Amino acid sequence: MTPTELAAHTVAHYERRAVPYRDGTLDHDVSQNIDALLGAIEAPAPFRLLDLGCGPGRDLRKFTALGHTAIGLDGAAAFVEMARAASGCEVWQQDFLALDLPPAAFDGIFANATLFHIPRPALPRVLQQLHAALAAGGVLFSSNPRGDDRDGFDGTRYGMYFSWPTWRALLLDAGFEEISHYYRPTDAPPADQHWLASLWRKPA
Repeated sequence: MTPTELAAHTVAHYERRAVPYRDGTLDHDVSQNIDALLGAIEAPAPFRLLDLGCGPGRDLRKFTALGHTAIGLDGAAAFVEMARAASGCEVWQQDFLALDLPPAAFDGIFANATLFHIPRPALPRVLQQLHAALAAGGVLFSSNPRGDDRDGFDGTRYGMYFSWPTWRALLLDAGFEEISHYYRPTDAPPADQHWLASLWRKPA
């Protein structure tokens, strides 16, 4: 399949499952990831943030409650509608493979369980677009399922499961500086830490 076809399958997966996904993830605790992003931003608060792959809007509500200006972006129309209703935030519907982002507009980008859905051939361009959308010194947070650089379908959604060395090389090639990374859940044994979280800065 082409990257466009793979992305379309993933968006369709979430469109069909929007309500159960919202209900099943509403209470997921990603405060560690939110705190990691906000703690790495060096600009004066309040921050202007992009929640990339915002889904039904859970984390937009958190960012707003903390006093920041958050904009959501998702490819699934059902999620965009849910996120607007749940958060009151501006939410953009955009194809991840055809992003239209304002330049140097954000202090931080929160890509939680999002970027692994982008097919490998398209990922370098998408990372460069995120780099361009950050203000100088801005921070990108990403969290992806950790893996061994293989891709495939989980049901009807596509994913790319990166190892840390490969993910690190991709981000450095896109012009980011490494801040830190960690595995989640942090209190689990290594074999059960299935998520790779990482923080990256656009050079000032």
